Amino acid sequence: METLISLLAGVSLSAATGFRLFVPFLVMSIATATGHMTPAQGFEWIGSPIAITAFAVATGVEIAGYYIPWVDEILDLITTPAALVAGAVLTASTLVDISPFLQWTLAIIAGAGAAGLTKGMTDAARLTSTATTGGIANPALSTMELFTSSVISVMAILIPLLTGIVIIGLLCFAAYKVWRFFGRRRRFR
Repeated sequence: METLISLLAGVSLSAATGFRLFVPFLVMSIATATGHMTPAQGFEWIGSPIAITAFAVATGVEIAGYYIPWVDEILDLITTPAALVAGAVLTASTLVDISPFLQWTLAIIAGAGAAGLTKGMTDAARLTSTATTGGIANPALSTMELFTSSVISVMAILIPLLTGIVIIGLLCFAAYKVWRFFGRRRRFR
């Protein structure tokens, strides 16, 4: 049961990277430093003062960048592939007491998958916002993304079972909608 809860926490944190790349790392770093979370072996560094400082600075820079018109689009280009790696690392860091092969297999499939699906949806929302409003609505979208990433990250630490179930349900629903969208497009060709 502990492995399942760790996996759900990791998937939730990974999904949060799709909204903001560094917020989940900062939350996990603080949770580790305060004893609210124990990372997997080899990831103890995540709770160090240097890691907290680095994640706090990176989070601040990322947040500020998303409020600058057109810089937000450049950040999306950079953070999209980075979110996949971050999702895998976050999930791997939560999986304690399992073999490294299983740890990284789950991290790559579940963590990177959750991060990729979430990031893809936020990228689509940002492109739509930019195309329809010329970027005027992007700061409001950035605020919602920051809030969502923060809430999911904190909830993943405090109530990982419930958060993980809700996140996986939402990700399955989103994947179904994407699958249906592309299925319809194929029929009209």
